Amino acid sequence: MTSVIDAIAPSRVAIVCGAGGVGKTTVSASLGVALARRGCNVCVLTVDPARRLAGALGIDTASDSPVEVAGDWDGSLHAVQLHASSTFDALIERHAASEEQAHAIRRNPLYRSLATALGGTQEYMAMERLYELNATDAYDIVVVDTPPTRNALELLDAPERLLRFLGNRVVRTMLAPTRIGLRAASAATSTVLKGISAVVGGDLVDDAVEFLHAFAGMQQGFADRAASVQRLLVDPATAYVLVTTPSVDGMEEVAWFASHLLERGVTPAAAVINRCQPSFFDGDPEGLPVATGILGIHLDALREVERSARHDAALVAGTGDLFGGAPVAVVPLATAPSRDIDRLGVVADHLEA
Repeated sequence: MTSVIDAIAPSRVAIVCGAGGVGKTTVSASLGVALARRGCNVCVLTVDPARRLAGALGIDTASDSPVEVAGDWDGSLHAVQLHASSTFDALIERHAASEEQAHAIRRNPLYRSLATALGGTQEYMAMERLYELNATDAYDIVVVDTPPTRNALELLDAPERLLRFLGNRVVRTMLAPTRIGLRAASAATSTVLKGISAVVGGDLVDDAVEFLHAFAGMQQGFADRAASVQRLLVDPATAYVLVTTPSVDGMEEVAWFASHLLERGVTPAAAVINRCQPSFFDGDPEGLPVATGILGIHLDALREVERSARHDAALVAGTGDLFGGAPVAVVPLATAPSRDIDRLGVVADHLEA
């Protein structure tokens, strides 16, 4: 049978998606370990602001550059934490016509807000960072640890949103790189800007106009790059790995996400059902004898564990159509979080199964 690792190993990108709290970070890191053991050169990118991946891979401090993770494997494993502002700075440097233009944008107060706080910017910068890592050819595959499911859709939609923004008629007019264009924008938008100024303050509007003027001429480069990122996300060489837990809510959430992927023409490559209760004997838990004292307590505990194991097994058995025939890995519930390479290796074994 095909394993999860078999399914994604030929890919250039693996995007790990799922609801919050299902163990995406652990699965992402474990995918990296399993692929490195197969001889692949792997980079794991996390956009998780809690930085759990860095801890799981033994990285003391988050870094904007990939950091190599030592381990017993034939390939290589690197990990990197997304820094949206640094990625945005690098993008400005790449597309600016001169250092003066790049400096004018970087010193603008609105730019710093865009780079650190504006909704959607972090999502697009994550996809931009993915594109950069994939384009270097230093890695056979880049594994992306995404935020919770519905936020992950924002990641996938970010390039298209940027393209729509840059294609907006008013924005295109304001970004026109000629004096005629700037005068036309000023005349066309003066009434609107006055109204906005009365609400949010003139300084903010002045910053916005100054930023757009400084940005003039760069929009085509941004649009071309966004289109390239968008193509990467739907490329057959990009694999989507869905992660869930054996609960009704978890299954409904991952089914919802799978349906939205299919609407985009993307079929999930693999799925992982994490934290499944293992079974400890083959008999019927209801057939266990009733006892008193310490023995009775242990038998009651075993009976409850076995009920949970059978509940989880039934949910797993019902996932045949949920993931479109993609391979499904079952990862048992662990006694402790996977926060070191050895424990990640145990999870990796299940992904290989």
